Amino acid sequence: MTVRTRDFEAGDADTVIALWQASGLTRPWNDPRADIARCLETETSFLLVAEAEAGVENEAVPGASMIVGTVMAGYEGHRGWMYYLASDPEFRREGIGRALVAEAERRFEVAGCPKAMLMVRGGNEAAIGFYEKLGYTTEDVLVLGKRLIED
Repeated sequence: MTVRTRDFEAGDADTVIALWQASGLTRPWNDPRADIARCLETETSFLLVAEAEAGVENEAVPGASMIVGTVMAGYEGHRGWMYYLASDPEFRREGIGRALVAEAERRFEVAGCPKAMLMVRGGNEAAIGFYEKLGYTTEDVLVLGKRLIED
């Protein structure tokens, strides 16, 4: 399977959100459409998709490529953060996540970002193992949050 990464396009929203749901990334308290809109409205943020080019056909449009992965990322001047890293459950272990992380890291470096960060929900050992293989380490920090806008 050949996968290419590209920037999100407006027509990708339904497919991307369905992928996030299939990957268990959505939560009732986060509106994924609002998350996408906020990302796209922020100059230093981006949303990438991975498309399978050959050997995987889109059921709706035979012969067309299909979205098989995503990563949302942003650099706020101190650290680059990644969110919504997902690969289609049917195509795991095909290098999709690795390609998306590599492209996000490349964009961070171009922007002068000194360090990439991400959060993994407690107990998600598969994700932790994946990131460790890419050179990420557990940081001795506690993440605190406060909701400012209810979605």
